[in-house]
Formats: sequence, C-alpha cells, structure tokens
Amino acid sequence: MRNPMKNKRVTPGPGQESVWDYPRPPRVEASPATIEVRFGGQVIVRTTRAVRVLETSHPPVYYLPLDDFAPGVLVPVEGTTHCEFKGAASYFDVIAGRARNARGAWTYPTPVPGYGELSTRAAIYPSQMDSCTVDGETVQAQEGDFYGGWITRSIVGPFKGGAGTWGW
Repeated sequence: MRNPMKNKRVTPGPGQESVWDYPRPPRVEASPATIEVRFGGQVIVRTTRAVRVLETSHPPVYYLPLDDFAPGVLVPVEGTTHCEFKGAASYFDVIAGRARNARGAWTYPTPVPGYGELSTRAAIYPSQMDSCTVDGETVQAQEGDFYGGWITRSIVGPFKGGAGTWGW
C-alpha cells in the first residue's frame, strides 16, 4: 500500500531538508549548531556538542550532553520505555527554580549498538520548555509530543506525530 502522506511530501528549498529523506532505522549525526534551552526563566543548557537523531517522517530530535546541563536540572525518575531502534529509555524530571516538568527529558543509558552517542546525552521535549533554539531560531515542537522533534525553517514535512498520523 502506498503511503498517502509521503505523496504530499514538501519539496525542500535551498538549505532545507525533508524528513522524508531521513533514514529508517534512524541515524545519529553530530550537529555543529548552538543549542539553547530555557526553562523556569533560565538557561538550563547551552551547547555546541549536540547530536541529532534523524528518522523518516520525524523532525530531528536533539540530544544534548548531560555535562552541559546546569547542575540539578535533570533529576532521574523511575520508569522506562522501549524504542525498537535505540533500546530502553530512562527519564528525568526537569527542574529550574520553582518550575518542574515531570519526565520532560530522556536518555538511553545503555543503547543498542549504533546509538552509543546517546548514552551521555539527554533529549528534551521542546513543547514543555520555555523555549528551545537552534542557532538562535526558536524551535516549533513536533505535534503530539510522543517523539519530541524540533522543527526549524530548515526542516520540511509533513511530520508524523499529530492526530491521524500513527498509521503512516
């Protein structure tokens, strides 16, 4: 059966990427961008050492070095989920000042082979933060919050994650 959404693929313009050109299984690649996340009215992480996970139909998910987060911001919590590609994910509550976001970040402490770079990094749900930026551009969160993708002007879809997209 043909994928009806892929037929509606947005053609990328100069300097853009289509999420329909990303691989499956996903690929991890280094990002030279400056990433900044604000929560609770403060910068909780600023880094140039992020990696992106790129997967067909999904905006990139940025994984940020654990060492680059402000002290005390990431608090490990119980419970895991499983990704068919990356393995078991562990979660953090994100805390800054009086603000607390339950399970707002995750990591793969012992990922499957091919995803080792994720073991020392955490991803953040951008919709649950005050703001997330890539090279100064404010990120739009991927609809649905299941995947945690970061949408910028350089990424075109359509994107999986919103209502009615689970069966793509």
